[in-house]
Amino acid sequence: MPKMKTNSGAKKRFKVTGSGAIKRQKANRSHILTSKNRKRKRNLRQDTLVHPADMPNVLHCLAMR
Repeated sequence: MPKMKTNSGAKKRFKVTGSGAIKRQKANRSHILTSKNRKRKRNLRQDTLVHPADMPNVLHCLAMR
């Protein structure tokens, strides 16, 4: 059976940490920023981890499963 291909969109959006967790960027930071307060925009800059319920799908897209 051939190797599974990595999803091109997923490899640009997710990074695997040393401990095996998957980092992602937060949504809602691309436009209409004038209606969002400073604190909210600042917090949207931080990376966060993928929720455990979504991990199987992300790992499948990254061809790691």
